[in-house]
Amino acid sequence: MAEMSKVASGGELSRLMLSIKSIVAQYTALPTIIFDEIDTGVSGEVANKVGQIMERLAQNLQVITITHLPQIASKGQSHYFVYKDDSEAATFTRIKQLSNDERVLEIAKMLSGDKPGESALQNARELLFS
Repeated sequence: MAEMSKVASGGELSRLMLSIKSIVAQYTALPTIIFDEIDTGVSGEVANKVGQIMERLAQNLQVITITHLPQIASKGQSHYFVYKDDSEAATFTRIKQLSNDERVLEIAKMLSGDKPGESALQNARELLFS
């Protein structure tokens, strides 16, 4: 019998952790659950399903998710952008809550890079508002 980390892919490990945390959350009075890049190794429809699971969890508790996937980021009720602010003397980590228009732009950037075109912006709107 081999160790799970030796035989499972990153995506499989991510989905296993999501399953375990989801089950624990159902039977424990947790006020908040945090997923830090639980989406490693997943994409496409699997990412959408992971986002739907997190969305369901958020009906009963606060869910905080750190993600780089638009399918997951679009499921949140709120969206925060975390960034570094470099000055000559120090580097500061900042966080900003995004407006709906800013969310569309950030989701579009997740889809296509720093300069999203109209199709990425439209796709972002569909992910967020449909």
